[in-house]
Amino acid sequence: MVCIFGSGTVDLYHYDIILISDLKIFFMDKLFAEKIRKPISGYVILVLEVVVVAMAFMFMVGGVTAPGVVLWLLFIFLVRGLLVIPPNTAKVLLLFGKYEGTVRESGFFWMNPFYQRLTVSMRARNFESEQLKVNDKMGNPVLISMVLVWKVRDTYRASFEVDQYENFIKVQTDSAVRKLAASYPYDHFEDERAAVTLSTNFDEVNTSLERETAERLEIAGIEVVEARITHLSYAPEIAGAMLKRQQASAVVAARHKIVEGAVGMVEAALHLLSAKQIIELDEEKKAAMVSNLMVVLCGDRESQPVVNTGTLNH
Repeated sequence: MVCIFGSGTVDLYHYDIILISDLKIFFMDKLFAEKIRKPISGYVILVLEVVVVAMAFMFMVGGVTAPGVVLWLLFIFLVRGLLVIPPNTAKVLLLFGKYEGTVRESGFFWMNPFYQRLTVSMRARNFESEQLKVNDKMGNPVLISMVLVWKVRDTYRASFEVDQYENFIKVQTDSAVRKLAASYPYDHFEDERAAVTLSTNFDEVNTSLERETAERLEIAGIEVVEARITHLSYAPEIAGAMLKRQQASAVVAARHKIVEGAVGMVEAALHLLSAKQIIELDEEKKAAMVSNLMVVLCGDRESQPVVNTGTLNH
C-alpha cells in the first residue's frame, strides 16, 4: 500500500513492518529485563518467630502436641526465609526455575524460603587483558593490552543472557582490542595522512575502545565504567627495524632544522657585511664564504680554524 503526500510517497507496508519490529524489540527488552523486588523486613519476621516459638513452647508444655508441632514447623519455615544482603550485592530470585525478580537493597530481609537465591556482586571490578599480538591498520604486528573497569548493571542479563558473564567479558574485551588495533595505524610514520593513530591520539583511541567494548557487553547487562590501553609497542620481530626508522626520521628532521638555521645565519652575515661596508665581496667570494659557513654550521664535528696569511685570493 502506497500513500502520496505532496510530491513524495510512503510505502505503508514497509513502514508497518519496521514499526512492528521496533515494538517487538521494545517489548522483548521489557520482558527479559531485571525486575526489582522489595522484600519484607527481616526484623518483623524475627518478632513473629519469637511469638511463634513462645506459643509452640506453651502448647508443648500444656500437652497439646499437634498445634505445637505445627508452630515449630512454621518457625523453621520462617527461619529459612531470613536473609542478610551486604552493600553492593544483589540477590537474583528463582522459583522452581522461573525468574521472580532481583533484590538490590542491603540489609536484613525475609523472602519465600522456596526461592533459589543467586548472588551477583554490583561492585566495580577491574579486568586487565594479556598482551595480545595483533596487526595494526597497516599490517604491522604490535603488542597491545588494556584495562577495563566494569560492573553489573542488569542482573537478569548477566545471569541468564550469557553463560558465565566474567568469561564473556574476557573474550569480548580481547575481541574489541583486536578490532581497535586493526582500525588505526601505530603512528604517523605508518600513515602520514591518518588523523588518529594508536600511539599519539590516546583520548580518541580510548574513547573508541570504551564505546566498542560497551556495545559488545550490552547483551550481558554490563556497564563499562572505563576502558583504556595500558601497553602499546611494536612486536619484537620488527621493533629493531622500526626504531632505526624512527631514529633516521629524527635525524632528517634535525638536519632540516640545522640547515634552515644555517641559511638564516649566512644571510644575516652577508647582509651585515654589506650594510656596514666592511668589505666588498664579488659573487665568487660570496659563494666561497657561503660554502665555508655552511660547512662550519652544518658539520657534525668541530671546525678547525685556518689562519690565512696571504691575500683573499691565496
